[in-house]
Amino acid sequence: MTIIARKSGSKRLLGAMTALALCLGLSACGGKSDGGSHSGDTMQGVSASGKLGSKPDISFKTPFKVENQTHQVIQEGNGEVIRDGDRVCTRSLALDAKTGKVINSTWDQSSPECSIVISKKSIPAYYDTFKGLKVNSTVAVGIDESGSGSSKATESYIMALTFVSRSKNLTRAQGQKVTDLPSDLPKISLDDKGKPSLDLNGYQPKGGLVVQPLIKGKGAKVGQHQSVSANYTGWLASDGKQFDSSWDRGQASDFSLDQVVKGWQQGLASQTVGSQVLLVVPPDLGYGSQQQQKIPANSTLIFVVDILAAY
Repeated sequence: MTIIARKSGSKRLLGAMTALALCLGLSACGGKSDGGSHSGDTMQGVSASGKLGSKPDISFKTPFKVENQTHQVIQEGNGEVIRDGDRVCTRSLALDAKTGKVINSTWDQSSPECSIVISKKSIPAYYDTFKGLKVNSTVAVGIDESGSGSSKATESYIMALTFVSRSKNLTRAQGQKVTDLPSDLPKISLDDKGKPSLDLNGYQPKGGLVVQPLIKGKGAKVGQHQSVSANYTGWLASDGKQFDSSWDRGQASDFSLDQVVKGWQQGLASQTVGSQVLLVVPPDLGYGSQQQQKIPANSTLIFVVDILAAY
């Protein structure tokens, strides 16, 4: 389990995030979930008009009876084909199923929402529909929270997701290996798959944050408030004992830099996608005087982080 998160000064655990636009962990939204895959359209009666890839006009007869997780392709795109494992960015409209009025929109935000990864594990109910669509397609998704104890005024709505771009996450750091490393830092070696191992090399922490790129990627710079997808391993600086690794779970972790310990936010912001970064995080930028699972109080932590994507 990931133990790098901190939000609003509190310490909490953070699993790999699978949130989609607005409520949309799609299969994690309120109401009943069958957890399975739907092939083809499972909703009828919703239509869209307008230029592909732009904010659509959505129409349906009101009141519209929503069944949770039903969905319908309402615009066929004209861009690149979306394939298994792709990360897709979306813009969305949420419309009240009873009145047809727009209750939320991400079309006016500065950047799209890019947390959806096309895989059976992350979006089981929508995988068969989303995979194979083209960029600029729009899909209507039914969200029904009436059976979840929701107290919202709007308990059922249509979410119109427009896929505006696709990309493929890296699986490990890629770029130029840094050769002029300080000799007094811990030594890092990688196995065939890219998982790092630590040799403390007699390292003695000096109290401040250490940020040392090991591989410099050629991708975009990570913004201070962006989310990243990363593979990482963490060790205690006191004895070199590993306390956490996404590599051992077989899946990269996604997280916002606003939700992680300050040492991660400060250390990863402005690094580039594809980079591998060694972080030495002192207690005041980590978990301070509070114990966290396998991390004793007042621990200095060592991490090696592969930045696979930023969004």
